[in-house]
Amino acid sequence: MTADTLPGWIGDVAFNEDGLVPAIAQDAASGDVLMMAWMNAEALEKTAETGEAVYYSRSRDRLWHKGESSGHVQKVHEMRLDCDADVILLRVEQIGGIACHTGRRHCFYRRLENGAWQESGAVLKDPEAIYGAEQS
Repeated sequence: MTADTLPGWIGDVAFNEDGLVPAIAQDAASGDVLMMAWMNAEALEKTAETGEAVYYSRSRDRLWHKGESSGHVQKVHEMRLDCDADVILLRVEQIGGIACHTGRRHCFYRRLENGAWQESGAVLKDPEAIYGAEQS
């Protein structure tokens, strides 16, 4: 995909030097922040086209359709761009209720208490049951 084949609205996004923009997934019904991931221009376009969240995996160096292996797809209700045009907010319906690869509802399950990170979110499903032994 080249810059001249991208929709014009993508040009309004201030991607970083790696061609990425942070994307926050927020539960459309509750307002809970579920996760943060990265998007490149192609991921942003595919998200808009399909109505499902597509991110860019830095570790795999490829597009990642959220839920492609877990089934925990994010149906996008709304896409927003922040005031500096450098953060995307996706208001989503989290299919299956699990957004985190650890089997939790969201990725922000560690809370700072008394100078140490404490886990506060229950594991809803064992990651091995979601992804198999190689992914957990």
